[in-house]
Amino acid sequence: MRVQTAAPAARPAALSDHRPVRVTGPRVTHFLERLADADDAQRARVAAEFWQDVAGLGTPLVEEIDGEPDHRAVTFLWRGHRATRQVLLMANRLIDREHLAGSLLERAPGTDIWHLGLRLRADHRGSYRIAADVSAKEPPADPGVLQARLRSLAVHASRDPLNARSLPTRWDAADASVFALPDAPAEPWAWPRREGSEKSEGDARGEGSEKPAGRVERHRTPAAALGGHRDVWVYLPPGRPRDEDRLPVLVLCDGDMWLGRIGLQHTLDALIAQGKLPPVAVLAPDAVDRLTRGRELGARDAFVEFLADELLPWAAGRWPVTADPARTVVAGQSLGGMAALHAGHLRPDRFGHVVAQSPSLWWRPGLAPDKPQKHVYGVPWLVGRYAAAAPRPITVHLDVGLHEGAMVDHCGALYDTLHSARYEVTRREFNGGHDYACWHVALADTLIRLLGPAPGGTHRTP
Repeated sequence: MRVQTAAPAARPAALSDHRPVRVTGPRVTHFLERLADADDAQRARVAAEFWQDVAGLGTPLVEEIDGEPDHRAVTFLWRGHRATRQVLLMANRLIDREHLAGSLLERAPGTDIWHLGLRLRADHRGSYRIAADVSAKEPPADPGVLQARLRSLAVHASRDPLNARSLPTRWDAADASVFALPDAPAEPWAWPRREGSEKSEGDARGEGSEKPAGRVERHRTPAAALGGHRDVWVYLPPGRPRDEDRLPVLVLCDGDMWLGRIGLQHTLDALIAQGKLPPVAVLAPDAVDRLTRGRELGARDAFVEFLADELLPWAAGRWPVTADPARTVVAGQSLGGMAALHAGHLRPDRFGHVVAQSPSLWWRPGLAPDKPQKHVYGVPWLVGRYAAAAPRPITVHLDVGLHEGAMVDHCGALYDTLHSARYEVTRREFNGGHDYACWHVALADTLIRLLGPAPGGTHRTP
């Protein structure tokens, strides 16, 4: 992961060799060699030994590659049965959705082992799901018909049962699985490992300890700018701050995901307990549903009005939260990233820091709600808005994944515009996709930088 500040005039080129290449990992290669001359009984025994090893290692298998210290062979596995026809990997931005056949796992002959290996750069983090086809019919030979069948199969993808790490998905009932290669950015909220022990999932969420915990509340708030009311998720840190100790505020889009499903509150509890963050309040409006989210997020004036003139005053009337823009962060992802950028542009009097992760800079007025555009002709609309206006007294941080296609260039264009206008701006390219698994780590890291201890160990104050 590379973080770029506004000091240099030119953007660095993306790090090379991050694109996935299909390979067969060392462990599977050795297994296939053992199968080559085996009879049925030997195949069964070798397969059982393989699964026993995998149970201890977990999936996906991550192995070093001779002569390539900066890459790993990552092998996704599925244990099939006699009815399994084909198995599809749905890995965030590592697959081609227009050619799903390229993401089918291979079956080791005469066994229940299905495998797909990818050569990935060792700093990759991402989420994935797997779908097994157990229909009565054989897969169609026609590529177009096969693509249609695999699209239908993809809807039923679910988490990898051999991977202990999972992540809720946005609109689907099934969770995804998560993997992080050895050089992926560290989770800043993780507690230090005890000697001789592995960090558990509970450690990563701040659970399984006696550290003070904040609380999450869900409130129905007035939202006249949006035509009614809105559910808002609120995180309040441990303890009872005095009225004179006004809490910094994070206004975060998609509260139903961050506080309702992902558990960002456990991350904040851990960072506060470790002294990496001061006690902070979070105000996170619910996205409601796909249509509402597409209608309200993006660069919508009404949503910014709701955040600045209704939500923040409503919170200030209930809890000791700051009104200082220098201690107020607005953040979002995808369309929420656009909303955060627009909020900073329209209301720098309320929002002093903007964190936009994988912002949907393809968005422009007049588009149908939540309809991504594959191409942007000319300068992205919001980039042009920033370029044409006087600089705002805000800091801007941009995150984007190297596997996000045109979004990388769009973020680069916005970074260049902000840098030329002398904004305090940073930009980070992480090796991943359009993915909460990546955004979670990057968001925690950025909050530490914006709100955490200043040099000398004291927390930043206005």
